[in-house]
Amino acid sequence: MNVYTTDKIRNVVLLGHGGSGKTTIVEAMAYLSGITNRMGTVTDGNTISDYDKEEIKRGFSISTSVVPIEWRETKINLLDTPGFFDFVGEVEEAAAAADAAIIVVNGKAGVEVGTQKAWDICEKYNLPRMIWVTNMDDDNASFRQVVVDLQELYGKKIAPLHLPIRENGQFVGYVNVIQMKAKRWKEDGTVDKTDVPDYSFENLEICREALLESVAETSEEYMDRYFSGDTFSENEIRQVLHTNVCDGSMVPISMASGTMAKGIYTLLDDIVKYLPSPEKKQCKAINIKTNEVYDADFNFAKAKSAYVFKTIVDPFIGKYSLVKVTSGVIKTDDVMYNEEHGMDDKIGKLYVLRGNKPEEVPELHAGDIGALAKLNKVATTDTLSTKATPLTFIKTAVSKPYTYMSYKPVNKADVDKVSQALQKMMQEDLTLKVVNDSENHQSLLYAIGDQQLDVVVSKLKEKYKVEITLEQPKVAFRETIRKKADVEYKYKKQSGGHGQYGHVKMTFEPSGNLEEAYEFDQIVVGGAVPKNYFPAVEKGIQESVERGPLAGYPVVGVKAVLYDGSYHPVDSSEMAFKTAAIQAFKKGFMDASPILLEPIASVKVLVPDKYTGDIMGDLNKRRGRVLGMNPVEGGKQEIVADVPMSSLFGYNTDLRSMTGGSGTYEYEFSRYEQAPSDVQEKEVAARAE
Repeated sequence: MNVYTTDKIRNVVLLGHGGSGKTTIVEAMAYLSGITNRMGTVTDGNTISDYDKEEIKRGFSISTSVVPIEWRETKINLLDTPGFFDFVGEVEEAAAAADAAIIVVNGKAGVEVGTQKAWDICEKYNLPRMIWVTNMDDDNASFRQVVVDLQELYGKKIAPLHLPIRENGQFVGYVNVIQMKAKRWKEDGTVDKTDVPDYSFENLEICREALLESVAETSEEYMDRYFSGDTFSENEIRQVLHTNVCDGSMVPISMASGTMAKGIYTLLDDIVKYLPSPEKKQCKAINIKTNEVYDADFNFAKAKSAYVFKTIVDPFIGKYSLVKVTSGVIKTDDVMYNEEHGMDDKIGKLYVLRGNKPEEVPELHAGDIGALAKLNKVATTDTLSTKATPLTFIKTAVSKPYTYMSYKPVNKADVDKVSQALQKMMQEDLTLKVVNDSENHQSLLYAIGDQQLDVVVSKLKEKYKVEITLEQPKVAFRETIRKKADVEYKYKKQSGGHGQYGHVKMTFEPSGNLEEAYEFDQIVVGGAVPKNYFPAVEKGIQESVERGPLAGYPVVGVKAVLYDGSYHPVDSSEMAFKTAAIQAFKKGFMDASPILLEPIASVKVLVPDKYTGDIMGDLNKRRGRVLGMNPVEGGKQEIVADVPMSSLFGYNTDLRSMTGGSGTYEYEFSRYEQAPSDVQEKEVAARAE
């Protein structure tokens, strides 16, 4: 592949609902640009961007893949992202590396939740965007309806550029709204001029008016001309489009058929014409030496720097760090400084990845996207720079995972293999997290949703040849007491020779501090229990609180006081007093009105207004207490509630089901509260089994 300068680069992320046709459009662009001599399909599992076995098996994208395309002396780095919500981390990484976006909408399905989420991501990352309506070869697809729906959502900035022409249910051509001229596709994919069909004039007038309104909205001068009945020339419209698409005040919308590669030629042209190169974008870092803001701004003349936006770890192709060059020109065998790890990294060879196929290049200019191989210490979100100008860029914030399951290797001998495989998978996907819950003796696997967990299990089996089972996790209950108990326990054992003797009298009562497991005190007088046995008594309490007598959960908030007892000058030992204390604790705890405490989470649920009633009703069913509602921009409500952690299991799936995928939630541990009697009885009964 040729080397491209910053002004000749376009970094474009494809966003949209799952199944909207993003991968098919990438395939069509690759075919038209000459990368492939035939188009692959998702159904056949032979597309450039969906190369992973899991993607081929499931028929949808799981990871972001980069497909660089050369078109009109410009390099277009296409970032094909997953549409399913469980893989949002991949989308966020790609959006952070992109300079513009194509939002893909299925013309048959219309505007979906994923379309609106794609728009929100563009807003979050300040990405100029175009909208492309696909599936136009389907007679049930309605371009006009998509335009109307989007204008209702986002206003007059939605600017239609083309209209479809249909004959006998076939997608045969388009009307250029700017030129008011029609074109028809020929067999070889080129176009012939044709007359605008009579049935298109009404829609053409509507779309033309919408386009002119969008142009008029961009300045007061144009607004005055528009209201005075003046028309805009083709040149004026195109200039306004270029300027205002780049600043996000206009969003062109057009259409295509990915499977038939119709409208793709226009899409490639429009990417080059209207979407910005990296040099139009600001890019700031912190200079570690001076602690000042450094304007990298994709300037090829500045010191070399690059940001690692994604990592690929594969048992077969090895490790690749995907980077976006943020300043300077990186060349083969350059030595880069990694501030995160305080070490130099020799680059070795430079690559561009086309799907999973690496292609060697001699250099990468500022703004370009490439891949570095076998940099073992380098991780996603690291900054590579020079020692003379050490930089660090703001790390991409990826969504936090809240769905989790307990996992166990099927074969106990595979514990280390599973751990190593999961570490590699976490390098690739920052939304995966493994937590060792030692209190409940379980390992937890966190992800965005159940589908992602299912993919992890399948990848472990297929790629790393290890199997795990997922189970519902144990909830981190606690045990405590409500009353005071006074107990005595004498541990006496005689079996020839030295015996064992330890005698304690103790009280157990609530300490009032649920942050600490126990408080220990002694008020022994007259040497009834020698001082040297006090630590042994406390050791007995310390061991006892790890696993409570009620249901086997850790104990909190207990005050233990040793006030009397007796000893034997020969048979008494630390072991005997420790055992006596353990038995006294068990008896005293059960006599002091023991209760189970359950963890309570502070939950925030973000949903469109129309779902608030359903959500609040569901939270009440989960024993939640709704504390309030806060209106959020975009017709949404944030519902704040306290909900028992045990009731949140499976909430992600239920929330998506109730809101059609538009609802999101987050939570954090808040405090412990007494569990209801039915919950306590269930846990005690489970322990008895």
